[in-house]
Amino acid sequence: MSTHYIDVGLLPDPEFSQAHLLGALYAKFHRALVGLGTDAIGVSFPQYSMQPRTLGRIMRVHGSDSALNALLSTDWLRGMRDHVELGALSAVPRDVQHRRLLRRQFKTSAERLRHRRMRRKGETYEQAVQAIPDGVERQPDLPYVQLRSASTGQRFCLFLALGDAAPQPVAGVFNAYGLSSTATLPWF
Repeated sequence: MSTHYIDVGLLPDPEFSQAHLLGALYAKFHRALVGLGTDAIGVSFPQYSMQPRTLGRIMRVHGSDSALNALLSTDWLRGMRDHVELGALSAVPRDVQHRRLLRRQFKTSAERLRHRRMRRKGETYEQAVQAIPDGVERQPDLPYVQLRSASTGQRFCLFLALGDAAPQPVAGVFNAYGLSSTATLPWF
């Protein structure tokens, strides 16, 4: 259960876009969670909005007092300190709503899917086109953060969907991106 939080706010920077800074911040957060080997720290974006589509300038990190202190002891913000404002470790306010923040993945490129199918099934391009029409492509309309895979080096978009508000928290574990398909986070 998330009893405490820390806000990490992006500072305006004429050299870097908000999207670039948020990607760098989230990547550092992800690496810190992997290094800690914890499943007890979640993340939210209190300025999350669909109109305009944005995660905002604040990344809120949730967990217990001890889990967040363990994160802070790693100096995970090294190299970002000039670009962020770190809030104080604070207790979650009473009587707040709770929500899930979920990763959503999309089949965004029919061409990529066709080439993958050709490699996997030994099909010709024409067979792959028949099996995978252009209509499978979907244009995501969710806020996202752009990251780089540590294993492949390829860039990818981590699309985030906001779950429905609930009056009571739901316990669960978080993955190395601070997301959970079951656990809720305080939303305020």
